[in-house]
Amino acid sequence: MFVSYKWLQEYVDLSGVTPEELAEKITRSGIEVEGVERKSEGVSGVVIGYVMEREQHPNADKLSKCLVDIGAEEPVQIICGAPNVAQGQKVPVATVGAVLPGNFKIKKAKLRGEASHGMICSLKELGIDSKLVSKDYSEGIFVFPTDVEVGTNALEALDLDDAILELGLTPNRSDCLSMLGVAYEVAAILGRDVQLPKIEVASTSEKTEDYISINVEAKEDNPLYVAKVMKNVKVAPSPLWLQNRLMTAGIRPHNNVVDITNFVLLEYGQPLHAFDYDQFGSQEIVVRKARSGEELVTLDDAKRTLTDSHLVITNGSEPVALAGVMGGADSEVTEDTTTVLLESAYFAPQTVRQASKDHGLRSEASTRFEKGVDPNRVVLAADRAAELLVQFAGAEMLEGDVVANTLTIEPSTVRITLDKINASLGTSITVEEVINIFERLQFQVNVTGTTFEVIAPTRRGDISIEADLVEEVARLYGYDRIPLTLPAGESQPGGLSPYQLKRRISRKTLEGAGLNQAITYSLTNDVKATQYALVKRDPVKLIMPMSEERSNLRLSIVPQLLESVSYNVARQNDSIAFYEIGSVFLKEEGQELPYEIEHIAGALTGLWMHHPWQGEKKAVDFFVAKGILEELFAKLGVSKNIQYKPVQLDGMHPGRTAEILLKDEVLGFVGQIHPEVQKELDLKETYVFELNAGTLFGEEKLPLQYNSIPRFPSITRDIALVVNSSVLAGDIERTIEEAGGSLLKEVAVFDLYEGEHMEEGKKSVAFSLKYFDPNRTLTDEEVVKAHDKVLAAVKEKVGAELRG
Repeated sequence: MFVSYKWLQEYVDLSGVTPEELAEKITRSGIEVEGVERKSEGVSGVVIGYVMEREQHPNADKLSKCLVDIGAEEPVQIICGAPNVAQGQKVPVATVGAVLPGNFKIKKAKLRGEASHGMICSLKELGIDSKLVSKDYSEGIFVFPTDVEVGTNALEALDLDDAILELGLTPNRSDCLSMLGVAYEVAAILGRDVQLPKIEVASTSEKTEDYISINVEAKEDNPLYVAKVMKNVKVAPSPLWLQNRLMTAGIRPHNNVVDITNFVLLEYGQPLHAFDYDQFGSQEIVVRKARSGEELVTLDDAKRTLTDSHLVITNGSEPVALAGVMGGADSEVTEDTTTVLLESAYFAPQTVRQASKDHGLRSEASTRFEKGVDPNRVVLAADRAAELLVQFAGAEMLEGDVVANTLTIEPSTVRITLDKINASLGTSITVEEVINIFERLQFQVNVTGTTFEVIAPTRRGDISIEADLVEEVARLYGYDRIPLTLPAGESQPGGLSPYQLKRRISRKTLEGAGLNQAITYSLTNDVKATQYALVKRDPVKLIMPMSEERSNLRLSIVPQLLESVSYNVARQNDSIAFYEIGSVFLKEEGQELPYEIEHIAGALTGLWMHHPWQGEKKAVDFFVAKGILEELFAKLGVSKNIQYKPVQLDGMHPGRTAEILLKDEVLGFVGQIHPEVQKELDLKETYVFELNAGTLFGEEKLPLQYNSIPRFPSITRDIALVVNSSVLAGDIERTIEEAGGSLLKEVAVFDLYEGEHMEEGKKSVAFSLKYFDPNRTLTDEEVVKAHDKVLAAVKEKVGAELRG
């Protein structure tokens, strides 16, 4: 909302308060003033001149040589290129030495051999946005009315010496979408009175009801409709002051009739519409819902196709306006209009909002209707417009109004106690101070002891509960006067919970390993909802899905990650490493809502390492994916409790997939997706993993332990064991660790052989064993004794034979 400081002074005494000081006070009271603009700042030397003579430039077809009286001792010659300059006009003149917007300085010049002492200006050259300039002056210089005085300041005559306050209004403060609303607010802040316009207009003996009748069929959407008829209207340009007011507020002047309706909209916050009565088409106004497929050509010459959710004003048969949004072109006020049908109404906010959204039309009128207008200003605004039409358009107002009224909106009554106010604000405000605040706001207040019964006027539709009154008291008492208090009780420093810390460690570890975080849809289709699920459940179906592809809550993250990988690979991004920490949703028997738990998932394909200079390439494989997880488990301190076992899973490669166990409980899986799935998604070898983060993060991290660097030498023994092909290396390793006792410190697999020199159904697995004691040097006998126990154990438990 753009608020003119000079215009505001007509309603509130602003003496002693500069625009900048006023902006500060308004902001402190709760409405942000986003800026104060002085349009004439830096501009000087512009006066009103009178074109005494105008003749064609002797050396240029498109230039005029003008003799202009600028109020000085002698008239000056000015060369002007505007097509509309003419003798007898009063125009804005930038004299020699003047400064125009953009620090453009006017100097003496010669144009095609003729001296020019100044410049006759257009409004655009004076800093007014071209879209706000009336069509009459959009292609040339501006011409003042004849009653202005030559030699006076042109910037003052155009109100360019004004200061414009831009209010950043929140949706609840629609009362300040009008000058009167802002006036009430400023008067409350300054503790001064509001001077409302005094409406006085005489009517003719003819009655409005003889010219028009109203039939409102959609009473819920239009509970109040007021019509006036004005005869003998003379359509002409508006007075200069009125045009200035509109341009200041960001509205382009058109003619006196349209400009007056826009002026009243800005003044009262009540949108009006003027129809050409002779082009209306009947003597009956019918307000109804549009018929589906019905068409209306609006004022912007666009043909609008209506639906049965739109409210229209009709002449009984054809729509003439889209209610609250825009009028129709057929009944538009033109230069030939002599009789005006004036509309003022209250339209339901939701109805106007729907029509405005459907047709992409956002107007000053629709903005106010959408947020709710004051029902008590509907008639007042019509009377004010009629007064101005009589005064500035020579109109004659017919006696009476035609009104259709089923409106039942009443002022809001809210009760609150002084204790509630002070307890909410932490203040010690007195009863007298609270009464003073409500009276400054012009709220009716009745006091019983320390209880206030407040009746908020209809212009303040945002006042409905106790908290609203607390806010009003706080902002006018002064937010800066409310004492500062520290929270009572013991305070603890903020920090991450153990669960949050482990989630953050996981993200850092995976990103440090080269994976990029992905965020995918939690919604999927019937097929993908159950794929790769760690826990088999029926998926949770949405009652009203936006599409079949987004109709179920997911049980696994992997299908969505594979979609992302496929999308990237299709766009020649061949090497992908994604991870996601997100929720999956499990249906619980007897529960309306699903159980939500976090999972960690990843997907990798393409090259994992590529060093062109060294000529090195390494493709993603099972051990890359497993190595990433081993690093994650190490960072979380749970490595010792992790086991890997081969597993057969739907959608996964039958020989390259492992189940991950945490203390014998299934934590997740890692492996290559099935070749058939890869083919469907047009992928090369792709590896995925998924873990139950809730279980993983819930596992307590083992205490960190430090060991001193060994002072004594270690002894290493390598063994190659021949076992059945079905025996797992991990089982052999665990057997060795259990049998090795305290002297065995490290066990590692370093070779696997299955070839022509090995018996069918057998394989050779080689291990490196390291023995040492941190307190002494081991003897061969001690190592042999421990080593023999290992060999005996692997033979007994896994059937291993030492390879010769």
